Parts: sequence; C-alpha cells; structure tokens
Amino acid sequence: MLIREATTEDWPAIWPFFHRIVAAGVTFTYPVELSETDARDMWLIAPPNRTVVAVDDAGTVLGTAKMNRNHMGNSSHIASASYMVDPDHAGQGVGRALCTYTMDWARAAGYRAMQFNAVVETNAQAVKLYQSLGFEVLGTLPEGFLHPAHGYVGLHIMHRAL
Repeated sequence: MLIREATTEDWPAIWPFFHRIVAAGVTFTYPVELSETDARDMWLIAPPNRTVVAVDDAGTVLGTAKMNRNHMGNSSHIASASYMVDPDHAGQGVGRALCTYTMDWARAAGYRAMQFNAVVETNAQAVKLYQSLGFEVLGTLPEGFLHPAHGYVGLHIMHRAL
C-alpha cells in the first residue's frame, strides 16, 4: 500500500465511498445529504493542511485522510485528522496505515499532539484503533450525535501526545 498526496483526479475514486459513509450517518458529523461539490471542497484541503490517499499496487484508492491544524492561535500546535476507508477494503490495515501516516506528518510538522473532536462512541472499530495507537478518551459529550439506529449517543474527544 502506498500513501500519497490526493489530487482532484482522485476525487472520482473517493466520492463513491465518501458518499456511502456519510449518507449512512453513523460515523461522521457531516450532513447525510452533503453534495458532492461541498464534500470535495471540505475534504481536499489546501496546504499547509494535507489530504492523502492510500492506494494498492494497481492504483485503486483504498482510503483517504485529511490532516490539519485543530485550533488556531496559541493552540495551533495541536493537529487533527479525519479518515475514510472504503468499506469494501475494511479490515486490511488501511485505517491503521492512514492514522500512523497522519501522526508522523503531525510530528514532522512540529505539532505537539493530535486531538479528534468528535469520535462517535458507537464506532467501536475506530475507538479501538485509536486507543491501540496511544489515543485516550479525554471526555465524552453526552448525546452529542444522533445515530440512526442507536438514537442519541456520545461523541468522544480523543487525544495523543506526539
């Protein structure tokens, strides 16, 4: 698997699984009816932030991540990232590879920590992955997310020093 910069030419490969994940309404705080144009503008972010794709040997996009500063001003030393793995390629280590890549990027860019602001508590796979990489739940916003099957569930704030 290769992780490289995403380009606008990658968007047609990202959009189908991006749309599938967001429309399901179970892991992201994005509007489920998010348009393709708005999604592209939100995901393909400009430097110094970055968006990357994970591709296999044939060039198939397996997943994507965007990484950015989490806060501004005197808190601009904290990074954040978001990840989407094509559900057809789940369980193949793509999420772990993307998360590790973003932590390495943040460390190299001089960030002191990473913070995830809204990890849906019922997203057990993501919570388990992040914890295995050293993130901890700092707190949970009770009923911060309306899950289509579970009703109101918490949103974790997760953190890891770099």
